[in-house]
Amino acid sequence: MKIFVAKLGFKTTAEDLRAYFEQYGQVDECKVIMDHETGRSKCYGFVEMPNDSEAYKAIVETDDMEFMGSVLQVKKSRPQKKSK
Repeated sequence: MKIFVAKLGFKTTAEDLRAYFEQYGQVDECKVIMDHETGRSKCYGFVEMPNDSEAYKAIVETDDMEFMGSVLQVKKSRPQKKSK
């Protein structure tokens, strides 16, 4: 399951995100989205977890929780819209 994580701190790395979500189960991939022009974090990212029950538990237990000085917003990622 792909999880959307918003309101990350500017200094949060993909490694930080992985370590945090690995408390809830196996993590396949973590990505913090960066601005191409400035190189700074856009303060959101994605976590991929292969086990849906672990992913749901991670969402419930991390949403509205403080992580590295920021209160996260965490939810199941919606599928990307296909471009024309």
